[in-house]
Amino acid sequence: MSFSSYFTHKPGGDRIFSVEAPKIKFGRGSLQEVGDDAKGLGMSRVAVYTDPRVVQLEPVAKVIESLSSSGLDFEVYDQVAVEPTDISFKQGSKFASEGKFDGFVSVGGGSVMDTCKASNLYSSYPADFLDYVNAPIGRAVPVPGELKPHIACPTTFGTASECTGIAIFDLLEMEAKTGIVNSKIRANLGVLDPSVLSSLPPLVRAANGFDVFSHACESITARPYTHRPAPESSEKRPLSQGANPYSDVACLESINLVGSHIVQAVNDPVDENYDALMFAGMLAGIGFGNAGCHLPHGMSYAVAGLAKDYSPKGWPEDHPMVPHGISVIVNSPAVFRKTGPACSERHWKAASAMGADLTDTKVENGGDILADQIIGMMRDTGIPNGLSGVGYSVEDLDALTDRSYPQKRLIDNGPMPISREELKELFRAAMSYW
Repeated sequence: MSFSSYFTHKPGGDRIFSVEAPKIKFGRGSLQEVGDDAKGLGMSRVAVYTDPRVVQLEPVAKVIESLSSSGLDFEVYDQVAVEPTDISFKQGSKFASEGKFDGFVSVGGGSVMDTCKASNLYSSYPADFLDYVNAPIGRAVPVPGELKPHIACPTTFGTASECTGIAIFDLLEMEAKTGIVNSKIRANLGVLDPSVLSSLPPLVRAANGFDVFSHACESITARPYTHRPAPESSEKRPLSQGANPYSDVACLESINLVGSHIVQAVNDPVDENYDALMFAGMLAGIGFGNAGCHLPHGMSYAVAGLAKDYSPKGWPEDHPMVPHGISVIVNSPAVFRKTGPACSERHWKAASAMGADLTDTKVENGGDILADQIIGMMRDTGIPNGLSGVGYSVEDLDALTDRSYPQKRLIDNGPMPISREELKELFRAAMSYW
């Protein structure tokens, strides 16, 4: 993974990559220090964001107790949607605007943290909703200034939203999943307490683990930053810069931790597994927060958005849904078989980091080796067998393709160009694996 190979400069490409590093506090018991952390960031009136399920659990109780012990005034907003939409973002922003808060604390999964980011943004700098949303769906207007302080306290480990300047949601009118991407919406502090993971159901742990893996592997196999067109000015350099040496270091260790711990964490967990996986999620977040993801995530938005009749154990059962981590990993083996030839050594090293036996293997087969390793771990952890396992058939190929192809931010970050027809064939290949 040397500078002299994958990062060879392409004419017109960038010669510079930047590093956006989040501030993190990690360890068991760290939630009990949130009150002190909030005071240290200058908060006096705090908006606590969570969802209807998490609000009943111990992590929220610990945070509230810590805020109270520190003498801080706070209000709890517990109406965050499991799958955020533009409507739920607007509702959260209304609460923030009316409450006159000077700081935010989010306690929950990626949906909670993303909703809190958006609420902080729109209450701090009111604008038409689409102004800050990614182009071409939105206008991608730059965030005018700094936001109010935000402490993000994840209760899952897959999204790594505490590490990124990304907030994802469904735009209902267009039936499209999109987001807001800007470094200024990233939390000021992420507080990671691995003890919160023990209450997660097995399939939730599996989905989170594979989301972490795909974040890391997509970052390593992304288009190199030296092949992305150089920006007109430094402030226009995107967060998703492409593969870079900084992200590589974090992501390879993340893959190693997932490969070493995910099967036991799902089937017979011990505390060490939870600690390792939460740390892996953080590392992957740091990695993809600078490099960006590509095809598996670009395809996942359609898989989640067009959910028909799949109701997984461990999630709300009042409506069909394909949870994010599952919607990503069901695409990943098909994608990595396709992208393998574009950067075979990187796929091969990712497979090695995940624990694949590379005896008598060839580097040029890296994509296939990585895909096979993922499939084996999917089977060992109860992940559905491709798209057919979450309710799709070949009759859905056009709809999945049409919904995914506009995700140019992600698709163009892959290591090779992908046409609409090639994208359709990737969905076909992802229908089943065993």
